[in-house]
Amino acid sequence: MNNDNNYFSGLFGGVKSLCVGLKTTMREYFTKKITEQYPENRNELQMFDRFRGSLVMPHNENNEHKCVGCGLCQMACPNDTIKVESEFYEDADGKKKKRLTRYEYNLGSCMFCQLCTRACPHGAITFDQSFENAVFDRARLVRVLNQPGSHVAEKPVVKKPAPAAPTAKAGEANA
Repeated sequence: MNNDNNYFSGLFGGVKSLCVGLKTTMREYFTKKITEQYPENRNELQMFDRFRGSLVMPHNENNEHKCVGCGLCQMACPNDTIKVESEFYEDADGKKKKRLTRYEYNLGSCMFCQLCTRACPHGAITFDQSFENAVFDRARLVRVLNQPGSHVAEKPVVKKPAPAAPTAKAGEANA
């Protein structure tokens, strides 16, 4: 009699487990789907407010940016994604000042940790919401941000394949 109780309790336990699984499956089957149709909805696609795309240096209408070339973002970067080059110059009053000459950002090695933007005392750099960063050449992932238009992703260049060389016919002999 004891074996019969074990058999039936195991059987009812299995049926109960099956019903719980089917209940979950049926609930998910009838819920509204929220799948994004990605390439087709590119124009109306909005990313989350806190999404970190790629690093940009905003320029104003006079093509000026806020970066002074202090290098704090470069020091805060854990994997040397940012390279800041600056120089000293004398202004009209004879004071020595520092200015940015080149701000290089390697998108391919960036961890998007936002340590650089938090370290910047002037708010000169920020993350935008661009997410289409696929390229065929890694050199295109290195961007110079202190140039105007550097935050705009370039259109990929499609190269046409070279025409194939004419092949010799089977009956012709090589001279």
